[in-house]
Amino acid sequence: MALALALAAAPARAEAAEVTQLRLERSEEGVLLSASVSFELPAPVEDALLKGIPMFFVADASLLRDRWYWYDKHVAGASRYMRLSYQPLTRRWRLQVSPTPIGSSGLALGQTFDSREDAMAAIQHIARWKIAELADLEPDARYSVDFQFRLDVSQLPRPFQIGAVGQSDWSLTAARTQRLALETLR
Repeated sequence: MALALALAAAPARAEAAEVTQLRLERSEEGVLLSASVSFELPAPVEDALLKGIPMFFVADASLLRDRWYWYDKHVAGASRYMRLSYQPLTRRWRLQVSPTPIGSSGLALGQTFDSREDAMAAIQHIARWKIAELADLEPDARYSVDFQFRLDVSQLPRPFQIGAVGQSDWSLTAARTQRLALETLR
């Protein structure tokens, strides 16, 4: 019976999202974040994509200064919005990336891919993303970065939003907090 329970729970763990790498660096451009998120698309999400319904992913990063007397102070933050869609007629995947929510205006950087694996790799790996200016940092303060990645169901068409509420198949989130090393601030 315990083996049956363990086998039944295994697929649920396989679909969990996880931040496998989070690297912070200081450069002349500012504070840069590189991250890798590991996840598999749940079956209902992949089915909706194959039917031509776009999916929206959001990556959020917040730079927080440590304070002993209250909550940590939010110093800077950045968001990256990604819209993944499949074009059934051309059998191509399209990924749009923008620092603001992607609407019907189409003001986003777009890229096409021949396979789903290539498009997902572009979503799962973020390289040298500027999250803060150097002027935002104080040399003697301690900082940490909160990184969160999620599937944004609020941007889906209304029937999918209603159907997705309360279903774990539509919940895809990963988060990680990391301290910004002191030697990188000098």
